[in-house]
Amino acid sequence: MEIFTQQLINGITLGSIYGLIAIGYTMVFGIIGMVNFAHGDVFMVSAFIALITFLLLTTWLGISSVVVALVIVLLVAMLLTSLVNWTIERIAYRPLRGSFRLAPLISAIGMSIFLSNFVQVAQGPRNKSIPPMFEEVIVLMSGEGYDVAISYKQIAVWAVTAALLAAFWFVVSKTALGRAQRACEQDQRMAALLGINVDRTISITFVIAAALAAVAGTLYLMYYGVVSFADGFVPGVKAFTAAVLGGIGSLPGAVVGGLLIGLIETMWSAYFSTDYKDVAAFSILAITMIFLPQGLLGRPDVEKV
Repeated sequence: MEIFTQQLINGITLGSIYGLIAIGYTMVFGIIGMVNFAHGDVFMVSAFIALITFLLLTTWLGISSVVVALVIVLLVAMLLTSLVNWTIERIAYRPLRGSFRLAPLISAIGMSIFLSNFVQVAQGPRNKSIPPMFEEVIVLMSGEGYDVAISYKQIAVWAVTAALLAAFWFVVSKTALGRAQRACEQDQRMAALLGINVDRTISITFVIAAALAAVAGTLYLMYYGVVSFADGFVPGVKAFTAAVLGGIGSLPGAVVGGLLIGLIETMWSAYFSTDYKDVAAFSILAITMIFLPQGLLGRPDVEKV
């Protein structure tokens, strides 16, 4: 029971990070119908931005408060990552929006390779780390030789994920920006005829997706304490899997899918072989797609005539 409870806590934490990345996938796909395969590498770039900023603040500027440093790191990472994603949208995606459907996809894959190789050349192939932080834990139950504990880092990940999900659900559901996004999702040409600036709405969506990726990257760095140039591919694929599993286009579905992927990974690692945890996660996705093609919380596709 103790192992199950501990892995449940670990799975929710990992799934929360996947969910934050998955929201970025689902927001972009929901509006322009394109899978931004560079989003995982945007997440990786944000983690490196957070790493460099944290080291500059603590080593060069001498900021001793970890909380203050993390708040500044989060703001800087969100700002710079949003700028990177805005540039990517303007250069790599917008000129191809009216082209055949595979063109933006190929461009996204190319941008993913570019970001990964750029970081590898700029920062080197080795893992980069920061000093451990927030190592204190709260012991929830004590067993025979095994204590179930939750760390302050895990609580922070849970709280940030829940707060951001609520905030962006409110933005999409209740604000003028959300109405513009939903209108562009339905029909971009009609939205433009009604006075909505489609290009600006799509750019803002990319900025929001990058800001969420930056939050995920900062939390990832804080939680694991290490980042590599290759950390964009696997978390990106799993976050995309989470978005599809939960129902791509649904914000709650993205988080639910992320939580499920995280729980499947941790539970499989605890009770079976760690080598096959990815196989288990993708097998659950395949089974779900057979019986629920729209995902757990997605809406069935309606063909426009």
